[in-house]
Amino acid sequence: MRPDDDILTTTGCEVQTAATDAAATERLLLIGCGALAHEILTIVRRNGWQHMDLTCLPAILHNTPDRIPDAVRRLIEEKRTGYDRIFVLYADCGTGGGLRKLCAEMGVQMLEGPHCYAFYEGIETFAAHGDEEIAAFYLTDFLVRQFDAFVWKPLGLDRHPGLRDTYFGNYEKLVYQAQTDNPALDARARACAERLGLAYERRFTGYGDLERSLMLFATG
Repeated sequence: MRPDDDILTTTGCEVQTAATDAAATERLLLIGCGALAHEILTIVRRNGWQHMDLTCLPAILHNTPDRIPDAVRRLIEEKRTGYDRIFVLYADCGTGGGLRKLCAEMGVQMLEGPHCYAFYEGIETFAAHGDEEIAAFYLTDFLVRQFDAFVWKPLGLDRHPGLRDTYFGNYEKLVYQAQTDNPALDARARACAERLGLAYERRFTGYGDLERSLMLFATG
């Protein structure tokens, strides 16, 4: 069953996929951001992993990143006795190193990188863009679908569209990092760029370092 985007934004989700029979050598828990839920589940299912469960926090926490470490801590404390290993599927995500410090203290793994835009494209590739993309605004598949909830309404652009230049006047282009080949999402992303008055670029990334990191964790 595909989790609803609005629920992933405001509430998060819990998906139990781990086998409960004795043949399972260990049980693994993925604690992730709701914005990654579809991608995580796709990777888990297409690899046939049956020893993982997924719990996602509300994606809207990204609008208040200082709250992410405490929310992750509570989940680790609540869930860890039922699992052999835990993997936190967040990058730093604006926590100023707070999430990495927490994971180190609690002995759990987490994703590398500053944010999802970097690990989707590949951290080294993203970093190589350097100053060339300092004026780029990024969207992923999830953020294209939830553009109003994450960008348009929180910034008040639904009520005061004149604020667009205040927020985006220094940006030059919108880069849509596409995880999937979906013409409908491409059209929506292009429309987002038009609403913001930015040039448009679609860049297919697939799942990037997210998939590679999950594969390493799955095989221990």
